[in-house]
Amino acid sequence: MQNWVIVFMAIAYVTLLFAIANAGDKKSLRQSAGNPRPFIYALSLAIYCTSWTFFGSVGVAAERGYEFLAIYAGPVIAFVFGYPLLQRIIRLSKAERITSIADFLASRYGKNFSVASTATVIAIIGSIPYIALQLKSISGPVQLMVSHYSPGGGGESAFFGDISLIVAVLLAAFAVLFGTRHADATEHQDGLVLAVAVESVVKLAAFLAVGIGVTFFLFGGVGEFAEAIVANEKVQAARNYQTSLATWLVLTALSGIAILMLPRQIYVSIVENRSDKELRTARWLFPAYLIAINLFVVPIAFAGLSFVGEGASADLYVLAVPLARGNEALALFAFIGGLSAATAMVIVECVALAIMVSNDLVIPLFIRRLLRPDVGENEDWSRIILTIRRGAIFVILLAAFLYYRETSGSTRLASIGLLSFAAIAQFAPAFFGGLFWRGANARGAVFGMIAGISVWAYALLLPTLAPVNAAIFTEGLFGISALRPQSLFGIDALPLNHGVFVSLFINTMVFVFMSLTRAASHTERIQAAVFVPREAAPIPPMKRSRVTVTVDELKDTVARYLGADKAEHAFQRFELTEGRKFRPGDLTSDALARFAEQLLASAVGSSSARLILSLLFQKDGRNSKATIRLLDDASVALQQNRGAVADRS
Repeated sequence: MQNWVIVFMAIAYVTLLFAIANAGDKKSLRQSAGNPRPFIYALSLAIYCTSWTFFGSVGVAAERGYEFLAIYAGPVIAFVFGYPLLQRIIRLSKAERITSIADFLASRYGKNFSVASTATVIAIIGSIPYIALQLKSISGPVQLMVSHYSPGGGGESAFFGDISLIVAVLLAAFAVLFGTRHADATEHQDGLVLAVAVESVVKLAAFLAVGIGVTFFLFGGVGEFAEAIVANEKVQAARNYQTSLATWLVLTALSGIAILMLPRQIYVSIVENRSDKELRTARWLFPAYLIAINLFVVPIAFAGLSFVGEGASADLYVLAVPLARGNEALALFAFIGGLSAATAMVIVECVALAIMVSNDLVIPLFIRRLLRPDVGENEDWSRIILTIRRGAIFVILLAAFLYYRETSGSTRLASIGLLSFAAIAQFAPAFFGGLFWRGANARGAVFGMIAGISVWAYALLLPTLAPVNAAIFTEGLFGISALRPQSLFGIDALPLNHGVFVSLFINTMVFVFMSLTRAASHTERIQAAVFVPREAAPIPPMKRSRVTVTVDELKDTVARYLGADKAEHAFQRFELTEGRKFRPGDLTSDALARFAEQLLASAVGSSSARLILSLLFQKDGRNSKATIRLLDDASVALQQNRGAVADRS
C-alpha cells in the first residue's frame, strides 16, 4: 500500500463527513424529527469516546489491566442512576436558553459575567490538551502505517507534511460550515449531529472488527490465542495489576463529572436535545454503547503485548496487531475508526468552545461600545457573532496543534486525557452547589474555581512541563517541603489522586467560605429559586417596575443579535402564547423584557444578554440598579407563572 493512499483515505473520510452533514441539514429542512432522531441523539453522546477510548484504553489495559473501566463507570452510573438529575439539568437549560457550561454557571449565579468568563477560561485550559490528544492520535497511526509500508521512508516531514495539520484545517472548516450557521446557539444543527452519530457507528464497528479478528481469527482461534497470552509475562503482570480503591473512586468521579460538564457533552446533550423521549432512549443506548466499545479492549491489549511488544507504543496496538499479522484491510479500517473517534470530538468541542469564547469573553467587551454615541444603532451583530465564533475555532485548533507539536512524543494518551478531566472537574463544586444550595453565590463560584484551577496547574500541570529533577519537586516552593507540587501539605498519594483531591477540596472550601462571606444579591436569589427545588415558602411579592422603552425599541435590539427575521418570528410566537398583540409604540412589559432577555441569551449568553438590556434601559434615564431590578421583577413574574401552571397540572 502506497503512503499517499493512507493520506488520501484520511482526507476522503473527513470530506465524506461534509456530505453527510450537508444531507442531514437538507433533510431537516424537508421534515421534522422522525423516529430515528432519539437514536441519532443517543449515538451523538458517544462523542465521549474519543481517540482516548479507541487507542488509549488499550494502552492503559496493557499496563494496568482493568483500570480503564473506571473511565466508563462514571458515565454509566450517571445515565442509569442519575436520570432524574440529567432530566432536571436539561429542562433548566432549555428554560433558561443555556448553551454551555459557562452559560449554565453564569445563569445560576445571577447572570454574572465574572462567573461566565472564569468558566470559559478554565474550559479552554482544560480542552486544549484534549484536542491536542486527538491530533496526536491522528499523527501516531499515520506514522506507524507509513513506517510499516516504507521502513526506510522516514515517516512524516517536519511540519507541513504532518497529516494532523491537514486534518486540523479540514476539521476547522467543517466546524465553521456546520456549527456556526446561526447566531442563535440553541438552534439545532441536524447535519452536525448526524455526522457525529455516523462517526460513532464507524468507530464502534471498527473497534469491534479488530477485537473479533484478534480474538477469533488472526491467531488461529480462541484456544491458541489464549495459550499464547497466558505464557506471556507482561500479560500476567497487567492482569495482576492491583488498582487502589482511591484510584477507582477518583477515576469514576472524574468521568462522571466529565459526562456532565465537558463542553462537547453539554453541547450534544443539552443544545441538541429536543424531547424527554430522546433522553429516555439515551438512558439505555448510551451505556450499552460504552459497554460494547470496551468488550475487546483487554484481548487487543494482551495480543499487543504478546505479538507486538516493544515494536509499537501500547496506545497503537489496535493498529499494530493487524499489521503484525499482515491484515492490511483490518488495519486500514482501524485507522478510519480511530480517525472517527478523533474528528468527532475536535469538531464539536471547537464549536462548543467557540460559542463560549464569543458569548462570555469577546461579545461582552464589544457590547461596551454601545455606550459610545458614534456606534450605529442598526449595526448587525448577528454577523459579528458568527465571525467571532469562526475565528475562535481556527485559533483554538491552532493552539491545540502547537501544543501537540511541543509536547513530548512519549506522553501517553490517557495521561493527557486525565489531566483535562481534572481541569474540567473544577466546575463541580459551583455546578452541584448551585443545584442544591440556595446560599451559593457568584463570589463563591468565582473564587472557588480560580483556587481550584490554580492548584490543578501547580499540582498536575506543572509536573508535566518542568524537568523531573527541578528543585521545586524535591524542596518545595520557597524551600517549604509542604508545598511540593506532588505532595502538598504532606499528603502522599499517586500524583493524579493527590492533585484531584487537593484541588477539589480547596475549590469546595473556598466556594463555601466565600459564599458565606456575602449575602446573595437580589438577582442571585431570583436565579437560585429557578435552579434549586422550590421550598414551601412562597416567592416574595413583586414590585412593579415602569420603563419608557417601547416594544419597537426592544425588537430592534434583539434583531441586531439574532437577525431581523428570526427576531420577528420569535416575537410573533410570544404574542400567540400571551394571547395579545404588542403594538410598536407600547411600553415594554416585565414579561416581554424577560422574553427578550431569554432570546438574547440564546445568541450571546445569559450574562451578555443582561448587559445588553441593561444598556438599553439605561438610555431612558434609569440607573443600572433600577434596570437590574426590572429584569429581576420579570424573572419573579415568570417563576410565579410557572408555579401556577405546575399547581394546576
